[in-house]
Amino acid sequence: MRKKHVPMRTCVGCRTAAPKRELIRVVRSPDGEVSLDLVGKKAGRGVYIHPDERCLENAVKGRQIQRALETPISDELLADLKRVLHEEQEQ
Repeated sequence: MRKKHVPMRTCVGCRTAAPKRELIRVVRSPDGEVSLDLVGKKAGRGVYIHPDERCLENAVKGRQIQRALETPISDELLADLKRVLHEEQEQ
């Protein structure tokens, strides 16, 4: 039996590759709106980050998310990311 292909993505916080399903996607839609994409199906430019506070801190401190999406990131989005991280860690 063939092994199923597992898509790999790179975390912008720690720069390590991980299976796509283990990461959280932040997406910039074609009209410029930045949001979380928990399903991974929204259209637009996306970046991935581990559900880990250290990765988020590194990505924010180094402005990696802003650089990858080529747009500023709002404080509301960062608050949403932190909330999702806490929910992921509790599970």
